[in-house]
Amino acid sequence: MDLPEARASIREIDSQIATLMTRRMEAVKAVAQYKAAHSLPVHDPQVERQKLAELAAQVGEEMAPVIDALFPVIFNLSRSAQNRLIHGDSPLKAAIRHAIEHTDRELPARPLVACQGVEGAYSQQALGRLFPAGNTLYFNSFEKVFSAVEQGLCRYGMLPLENSTAGSVSRIYDLMMAHDFYIVRSCRVKVDHCLLANRGVRLSDIREIVSHEQAIAQCQDFLQSLPGVKVNVCANTAEAAKAVQSSGRRDLAALSSRACAELYGLDCLQDSVQDRGNNYTRFICISKQLEIYPGAHRTSLMMVLPNRVGSLYTVLSRLYALGINLIKLESRPLANSDFEFMFYFDLDTSVYAGKFLRVFDDLAGEVVSLKYLGSYTEVV
Repeated sequence: MDLPEARASIREIDSQIATLMTRRMEAVKAVAQYKAAHSLPVHDPQVERQKLAELAAQVGEEMAPVIDALFPVIFNLSRSAQNRLIHGDSPLKAAIRHAIEHTDRELPARPLVACQGVEGAYSQQALGRLFPAGNTLYFNSFEKVFSAVEQGLCRYGMLPLENSTAGSVSRIYDLMMAHDFYIVRSCRVKVDHCLLANRGVRLSDIREIVSHEQAIAQCQDFLQSLPGVKVNVCANTAEAAKAVQSSGRRDLAALSSRACAELYGLDCLQDSVQDRGNNYTRFICISKQLEIYPGAHRTSLMMVLPNRVGSLYTVLSRLYALGINLIKLESRPLANSDFEFMFYFDLDTSVYAGKFLRVFDDLAGEVVSLKYLGSYTEVV
């Protein structure tokens, strides 16, 4: 058999497979109706394991790995179809549809927004990108920002999620697991760290530098060029600048923004001391209410997956089958559990695409828990 003949044979076989898959999915509808009528669960692992064993025995040892790779995908598709037929619109899908239809066209102009830190913090700069006329209420911890939004004290909260140099802000991910909120917008802020000190101080006078741990991680090359200088962590880069100003010390400096130099009357001993020139921090704007503004093209989810082989692969294969681009995957250990993790996903998909809501059908039954964090636009 030459190549054209082989390809023609494959086309014919593929056509038969497509016909058989159509027939199989029709049979799945009958299975779903029976399960719904008798209150049976969609997922029956024992039946699936038995089917895999029978098919592997049928094709022999050489082809068994192909069966092991192919049929779990077919089983997943069948479960997804059954979930749609049996459960219809879940409360979550209904809430998402309602938010898409009833959210205002634009963000409010002058909301009260919670930020961590003090005047001059990078979070305030992010806030200014989204709400030029917004009002700011400062808190001394990220947890209190979440609480202020959750309790309705502030309509929104602004929080740093990740940095292009230092990576994710781990504390935020831990708090995201503990609080109820939705992301309504995100933005990227160019971060330029400066070394700030009291007026008249020289670089050679500095014996101690203070800043937030993320800023310190972003300026490692510069800090290592200052032998004998002690580096200490504080809650916020703006608080570091404020602490230098209030201390009056001539041997103390802060890694902070140039805006803080003007705000707190400090000299800039050296500017742009971060390791990379393209240093950006991504901030998220959170809300108590689900708000989905027009043009939302990114969706964030948190999932706890079953502790079994292939559970993450199953989720990724479903996203691939739907043609949804995964642009971020982060894992965090679950508190009070042994070797169990929460997975954070950022998906690149329009909320208006037909495949968007189908994600929730396809993941039903595949995860231990799923937390929808919102659909939103990212401002660059």
